[in-house]
Amino acid sequence: MRAVVTVIGKDKTGIIAKVSTFLAEKGVNILDISQTILDEYFAMLMLVDLSGASDKLAALSEECAEMGKKIGMSIHLQHEDIFNAMHSV
Repeated sequence: MRAVVTVIGKDKTGIIAKVSTFLAEKGVNILDISQTILDEYFAMLMLVDLSGASDKLAALSEECAEMGKKIGMSIHLQHEDIFNAMHSV
């Protein structure tokens, strides 16, 4: 199953490293990644594969949100179909 991870917040050193390490520890494979800096804000979008994940989608989503709070970022993980439905016209 594929999911989308969004990471948004004030830019600081180590965001990609912290998020990718966290996901790897959970058995999540990063398939694609795009990130940008908008003035002082960091924005990242990741397409991930959850087939090897140690936890189910709902638990991983909660863990991502908690990890985001710890590093001062907003992190959301959602099923790819939900993300696509929310962003289609």
